[in-house]
Amino acid sequence: MTETTHAITTDERADLLEMLAHSRHFLRFTTRDLTDEQAGQRTTASALCLGGLIKHVTSVERNWAGFILNGPSAMPDFTAMTEADFARRADEFRMLPGETLAGVLADYDETARRTDELVTTLPDLNATHPLPEAPWNEPGARWSARRVLLHIAAETAQHAGHADIIRESLDGAKSMG
Repeated sequence: MTETTHAITTDERADLLEMLAHSRHFLRFTTRDLTDEQAGQRTTASALCLGGLIKHVTSVERNWAGFILNGPSAMPDFTAMTEADFARRADEFRMLPGETLAGVLADYDETARRTDELVTTLPDLNATHPLPEAPWNEPGARWSARRVLLHIAAETAQHAGHADIIRESLDGAKSMG
């Protein structure tokens, strides 16, 4: 490996980490100064709440990081899921009795830490795996570790936008502006 190649790889990993951190910051920021009750409150026509969005993003990030390491076996087979499986999955979009915002955020932080460690230690961002069976995945498609990390950042940013709307509907607070 030449120094130039190493510098490009290092810069790419730094960019990925910065992109992930930026998206995570805005998602977390929507929960500032909230109570557990507020974090679980639905404020729009959607069934989403702030705590539930963070739980969902945590689950998504954890599953995709597992995919990078272990391939499609780390992901659920959505084509084989039952109604009960989908009902359990729906629980990640809401705050359940006994859950706290602090606990949800701590779980998110731990997941983010493990993903960041993966970004810095993964031998090859070009390594690919076939996508898991799911109605929204193209049959036979493969994603590289790089593509998965970009997907995690994009999904986090998208949900940070949802969270901003939910928070503004809750008490008028905005993430930006």
